[in-house]
Amino acid sequence: MVAGVSALAMAGLVAGCGSSSGGGGTSNSSNQTATSGAKTQLTLWSVDSGVAEKTDNNLIARYNKDNPNAPITAQYFESTPYLQKLQIAMGANQAATIFMNWGGGRLENYVTPGKVVDLTSALNADPSWKNKYLPSVMKSVTFNGKVYGVPFGNMQPVNFFYNKTLFQQYHLTPPTTWDQLLSDVQVFKSHGIIPIALGGKDNWPDLMYFEYLVDRIGGQQPYNDVAAGKANAWNNPDILKALNMMQDLVKAGAFEPGFSSVGSNDGSDAALFYSGKAAMWLMGSWGYGSILTSDSQFIPSLGYFPFPAVSGGKGDPADVAGNPSDFYSIAASASSAQQKAAINFLKNYNLDSQNIQDLLNIGYVPAVNGIDAQLKQSKEADYETFYYNLAKNAPYFQQSWDTALPAAEGNELDTDLGKFMVGQMTASQFVSDMNSYLNK
Repeated sequence: MVAGVSALAMAGLVAGCGSSSGGGGTSNSSNQTATSGAKTQLTLWSVDSGVAEKTDNNLIARYNKDNPNAPITAQYFESTPYLQKLQIAMGANQAATIFMNWGGGRLENYVTPGKVVDLTSALNADPSWKNKYLPSVMKSVTFNGKVYGVPFGNMQPVNFFYNKTLFQQYHLTPPTTWDQLLSDVQVFKSHGIIPIALGGKDNWPDLMYFEYLVDRIGGQQPYNDVAAGKANAWNNPDILKALNMMQDLVKAGAFEPGFSSVGSNDGSDAALFYSGKAAMWLMGSWGYGSILTSDSQFIPSLGYFPFPAVSGGKGDPADVAGNPSDFYSIAASASSAQQKAAINFLKNYNLDSQNIQDLLNIGYVPAVNGIDAQLKQSKEADYETFYYNLAKNAPYFQQSWDTALPAAEGNELDTDLGKFMVGQMTASQFVSDMNSYLNK
């Protein structure tokens, strides 16, 4: 769900200032790179824009002031061109010293041939740095027990948003189980209200249902088998059950008529929701910022709840899916001096106390421990605390499959789910096509 990353940056969610203390910070004053000696230049690539880019630049300016002999120059790109640029640059050993990524299979594609610096020993050498980050998030940059990146910016778990006014009108409470969700769908449909807004035109919103249902039904194993390239991994009964349950929603009329023509990237699904035409909306945390920007008057009616549990499922109902975080990694092609300086930046500046506060001030919630008190002072404290706790308390944070898997497989997954949801592909055809991408 890379699209969601850009959507949040564009939304420009600005929350009120919180406390300037606490929150997993690390002081920079005693951890600077020496200002004497030879000068080396670092580069940093990111897809941040708007207020996020400004916050990044403020951090880099503080680092550069303290480290004039190892300054960082940042470049920012749009998501899709960036992925292409990074792939070419990695192949030519010409990537930026520090490059942003979303972890998962796309990062592992560079880890396997030795293109990314292993940060494990550096993290182990400083327990305060190692323990700064939420454990559920770090799984996306950990391969074979070794760590190849650290979080920055914002977490983006997926949850249901709901219209509290409509729920109260029909005497409903947020569903905690799949059966309750189906029951609520029938109630809203019987009163001429769209139960759930879905931007099916862009395909990736379909994936949020799929990955949650697969986890709720089968736990982590179905995805792990797919990620490992296990033969016929897509032909898993739990995956087939998840597909059937998605079709149950379609057949029940859970989504707006013509949902496959309604966009999410352009905000059409959000508009159905905040205009009161739809009662629920499954979306990443950036959805809150989209609503706040588009119709702030709707915020008092806005509620939210985790994806429901599935009776008899193997997955933990507290598991979360979405984009665990943006991550910074270091290119192995960087010189030893550049790598040393980059580690200093990641350890002592990125997500230090000032950077954390700056992120909270723009409505971003970073994947670090110990920011509960700061969140409570935010203007959007209720929602930010809700999704921070979703991630913090998650036994498992499933990265969006379309970014966790290799690019070709992830892209095809989005495409095939879109076809499946409108009846252009059967479950068996879906499974057969996805199996053909294993180990490509």
